[in-house]
Amino acid sequence: MKWLIAFDLDGTLVESKRPLSNEMAESLARLLDVVDVAVISGGDWPQFDKQVASRLPKGAARERLWLMPTTGTKLYRFVNDAWRTIYAELFDDAEKANIRTAFDRALADAGLADERIWGERIEDRGSQITFSGLGQAAPLKEKEAWDPNRAKRTALQKTLRGALPNLSINLGGTTSIDVTRAGVDKGYGLNRLSKEAGVPLAGMLFIGDAIYPGGNDYPAVEAGVDTVKVRDVAETQAVMAAIIACLKRP
Repeated sequence: MKWLIAFDLDGTLVESKRPLSNEMAESLARLLDVVDVAVISGGDWPQFDKQVASRLPKGAARERLWLMPTTGTKLYRFVNDAWRTIYAELFDDAEKANIRTAFDRALADAGLADERIWGERIEDRGSQITFSGLGQAAPLKEKEAWDPNRAKRTALQKTLRGALPNLSINLGGTTSIDVTRAGVDKGYGLNRLSKEAGVPLAGMLFIGDAIYPGGNDYPAVEAGVDTVKVRDVAETQAVMAAIIACLKRP
């Protein structure tokens, strides 16, 4: 029996940086009618608000939703008719500066420092530093073509792990790399969620598109949570429909 269904965001519930479609928002509301739901991803709260929280239909059971930005180093719940921070674990200024320096060197060494970008390329999310290969505002078509086989980011990941051995560095989304404190990944987030929600890991199901070694959804497997790997948003929708049908009371 599963008491909580957890999702990745970009590539799973939505296309990269896009808000929930009307159809997906309705599906999420129907799922919330039968089970608690969590969303855990590398984006910060403003992105979660834009993509998920503000898109839920009227009457959705928001109190059953657990929103976990920056790979679970933050938690937001709907309490007293508003979204509120339950906890947030933040880098200090020295840690942030060290991470930015490592990125600058890694990008220069890889010959990627002078590429055309759209918007901010290295974003401070408080508890996470996120690199977006072509910038935060890059067109989806450009993003999908930049690193389709993850070779660029895998090479950067290897360099960064050498420069920042005490931090966690994982690939995420279409072009991103997420840097958090050591041990912080989606497995960490799901363990933290288990304690906050009072739901054992065995009572959770995690759904994501990057469930492969090196992918930022793979730590869910390593944490011992049952997982479903999806190819895209359409497949997520089909999985959600099946879960709702199984859990819905007669």
